[in-house]
Amino acid sequence: MTPTTTQQELFRFLEDRFVCAQACSECARSCALRASLADPDGPPEDALARRKGILCAEVCDATCRLLAEQDQDEAALRVQLEWCGTVCLETAQVFDDHPGGEDTAKACRECAQACTDFAWTLDTPRPGDDGG
Repeated sequence: MTPTTTQQELFRFLEDRFVCAQACSECARSCALRASLADPDGPPEDALARRKGILCAEVCDATCRLLAEQDQDEAALRVQLEWCGTVCLETAQVFDDHPGGEDTAKACRECAQACTDFAWTLDTPRPGDDGG
C-alpha cells in the first residue's frame, strides 16, 4: 500500500486479502480431509493424492497465516501466493483423477484463483517487470 492509498482502496485490499485467506483455509481443510481418506496401503494413485493433499494443506495453511500478519514484506507475500497457487493447481489435477475428489479439486482451483487475484493487488513489481 502506498502513502496515497485511499480509505476505499484500503478496504478493498483488506477485503481481497480476507477472501484469499478464506479460500486458503477452505482448501487446506478440504485437502486435509481428502488426504486422510486416501488409503495409505492403497494403489499409487492414493499415495499421490495423500502426498499432494498434505502438501497443499500445509502450503495453504502457511499462506493463510502469512496473510493474517499485519507487517509483512509484500515481495515475500507475492512469492508465497504464487507458490500456493501453483501447488493448488497441481493438487487440483491430482484430485480430478481421484474418485470423490471433485469438490477438493474445485476448492484448490478457487484458492489458486484467489491467490492470483490478491497477488495483483500488491504494490511490489512482479519478477521481470520494470516497475512501471
